[in-house]
Amino acid sequence: MYQRVVALILAEIFVFARHTITQLLMALGMTEQDWSAWYRVLSAGRFRYDQASEILFEQTLRHVSEDELYVVGGDATQTPRSSRKLEGSGWLRNRRTPAFMVGMHAAQRWFNGSWLVPAAQGFSRAVPVRWLLCFTEKSEPKAHEPHKEWQAAVAFLSWLRTQLSRCGRASQRVLMVGDGHYDTLALWQHLPQGVTLLARSAKNRVLYSLPPLQQTGRGRKRLYGERVDTPQQRWQARSGWRKLDIEVRGRTRHLQYKVSEPVLRRGAPQRPLLLIIVRGKKRTDKQGRAYRRQPLPFLVNAVPDDDGEWVLPLPIDTLLFWAWQRWELEVCHRELKSNFGLGNKQCFNPHSAVLSVQWTAWVYALLLLAGYRTWGLCGAPAVPTRWWPGAPRWSLNTLWRAYRSALWGQHEFLPLCTPSPRDWAEKEVLLRALNNAVLASARS
Repeated sequence: MYQRVVALILAEIFVFARHTITQLLMALGMTEQDWSAWYRVLSAGRFRYDQASEILFEQTLRHVSEDELYVVGGDATQTPRSSRKLEGSGWLRNRRTPAFMVGMHAAQRWFNGSWLVPAAQGFSRAVPVRWLLCFTEKSEPKAHEPHKEWQAAVAFLSWLRTQLSRCGRASQRVLMVGDGHYDTLALWQHLPQGVTLLARSAKNRVLYSLPPLQQTGRGRKRLYGERVDTPQQRWQARSGWRKLDIEVRGRTRHLQYKVSEPVLRRGAPQRPLLLIIVRGKKRTDKQGRAYRRQPLPFLVNAVPDDDGEWVLPLPIDTLLFWAWQRWELEVCHRELKSNFGLGNKQCFNPHSAVLSVQWTAWVYALLLLAGYRTWGLCGAPAVPTRWWPGAPRWSLNTLWRAYRSALWGQHEFLPLCTPSPRDWAEKEVLLRALNNAVLASARS
């Protein structure tokens, strides 16, 4: 079983087509063998994703000390399916259709719980440490229960706190950043202890002040104070803005922000929150007209200080920097779907339909973690081209090319490499020789 897993990981590196099981076997040169045993790696549950994700999480702790902040991000994504009979497949909004003509398609919904690696020169990267299903209630689940996004987020954060306690880091600080889908009342109610949640909010969010400390009269004590201004009403006020400069992706960003007094959401009176409103500086378009993008509101759970006042759980520059880095989860989804073949494996068993997607996310995270441990974030070798010096932070293609070069440089993977002739007839002979050399080296 271990040898099959190692072989499949190497095949994920060498395959140039769709990342199906049969294409992986072709990359390994195993075209004359029975393919059913390789499918049973996922269909029979022999690959234990829970244990693999625990080991992967333990390896990430080597790069974050116990007194540092462990930052994670949460976001949902889809894998399109061609059949409604597949496990968890249901009608979802098609993100590939234009905004003025929204369409529907059959797809599976997943929750990506990623570790955001420590920042270097304003860069970070999302490494998926936990890939959970969150199938819709109207989907076709046969062996798995449907979950909402906030339920998957709570399950991920609870699993994270459990793993930290198991590794002897029960006091480790955890920060989770999320988009507007995670500013839900249920998530604020069920947020685990020791977790700071920074979620983007809506401009018309209804908020209330804290109840007065001294309450007179008979009856039940008030849980909420008076209704306060919405985020949009707050950013329309010209006063109260503060300036802040942070370095993001090698550039200095000039921001302005506001922090409100402690507020409450109706339904979660025991969770005091702080509203943070952020906007950029004014810019000038080609016609010389000044403009500014619409400000963004964020909500974060507050913590009490020594005097009993509710304050920010982390410095404001730390919160805004990691709120900016939430986009790395979108980059992770794009790389998984466009390059790494997320959802390409043709597995129709109810268990393999889930485990095959988790397998792809785990292999992707494994390769990213190995690249980060070797290079860091900005220490990749220079790109050997004259027309482009390379990006400050290495990409998945750069890492993929390095894996292939390192393995092909060994005698086990020694392909034929000669300059391409000018005659196309001779080039056909060259391609045939190159193909035979790759297959022969793979079989050896």
